[in-house]
Amino acid sequence: MRTGTTRREKGTRAEKVLHVAFELDDFHWTLTMGTGMRREPRQRQIRPRDRSAILGEIQDTKRRFGLEAEVRIVTCYEAGREGFWLHRWLESEGIENLVVDSASIEVDRRKRRVKADRLDGKKLLRMLIRYESGERGVWSVVRIPSVEAEDARHLHRELDRVKRDRVRVTNRLHGLLATQGIRVKNLRNFSEQLPLIRLWDGSPLPPGLHARLERAWEQRLWLTERIRILEAEQRTLLRTSDARPHEQVRQLMLLNGIGHRSAWIFVMEFFSWRQFRNRSEVGALAGLTPTAYQSGTTDRDQGISKAGNAHVRGTIVQIAWAWLRHQPNSELSRWYDERFGSGSGRVKKIGIVALSRRLLIELWRYLETGALPEGATLKA
Repeated sequence: MRTGTTRREKGTRAEKVLHVAFELDDFHWTLTMGTGMRREPRQRQIRPRDRSAILGEIQDTKRRFGLEAEVRIVTCYEAGREGFWLHRWLESEGIENLVVDSASIEVDRRKRRVKADRLDGKKLLRMLIRYESGERGVWSVVRIPSVEAEDARHLHRELDRVKRDRVRVTNRLHGLLATQGIRVKNLRNFSEQLPLIRLWDGSPLPPGLHARLERAWEQRLWLTERIRILEAEQRTLLRTSDARPHEQVRQLMLLNGIGHRSAWIFVMEFFSWRQFRNRSEVGALAGLTPTAYQSGTTDRDQGISKAGNAHVRGTIVQIAWAWLRHQPNSELSRWYDERFGSGSGRVKKIGIVALSRRLLIELWRYLETGALPEGATLKA
């Protein structure tokens, strides 16, 4: 009786494969190892990030299952906090690995289902065996960026996070003042205004509130300075770097309606390291594809899938509004005006999402071929 999962290759005989599924958390890692559906898998728990223990358990499993020393090994784990370092290490050890999109994994639809690392590991192993046997639709595999492409994302993601933090601190300042019936329209000189602010009865601010407002203002000043430093670093790279991603950013910036911030996000998150084969892949990776729901007599559209890069999706929707203003004579703008221009506000918002998808595809073609979107103009 065969004990190993077979993978049929053209012109070769079937081979045995050792499959390993990782269930990762901060307390322990569960390794579920098996060679096929018919044999009970072997499970072991190790300390997190213990690389020598991983290799040791794999060697022990080979001996227990009677596998050759050079047997093909395929592993998998869910994308999450551990990122891609584990994938890169496994590949460096000659082990094939898949990083799986957690949202694409099948789950039981019952109201109450049993969940445990032991059961999750066995489920991942079964799905890995199915995937390796040719059932490619069983889940979605994450495309792993290079170290350089992943590192290039940190600048704009940190900038976005710092800006969000500044908005949060600003809202806190306004909220604290609002509890005393006070409103300050302009925070530019807040440190000078703070000693002059009075309560409804003309008395000064309580010392605890005054101290808290001072600390919040200092935090806002620090965040503003951090934003200035990050933006200056971004502008310096665009002026001095000859790297291909920065050249692509400068190419997008030539179009009216696209600035350096949005162009940077499009390139670093999308176009600089992903090789798209067709327009459908561009729309799908941004989560801008329609999601149909058909069952019996029911046939409706659930909106876009949103199963893609949220940074690109949010930015391209904003740029679509700017495109209508700065590129009114382009083919895309005329298409939008004909289809949605006379509709209600809700219809226009639906139309802008459709325009976003078409615009993102045109930007991809522009970077790949150099052909301008029809009717689009360049900056002087």
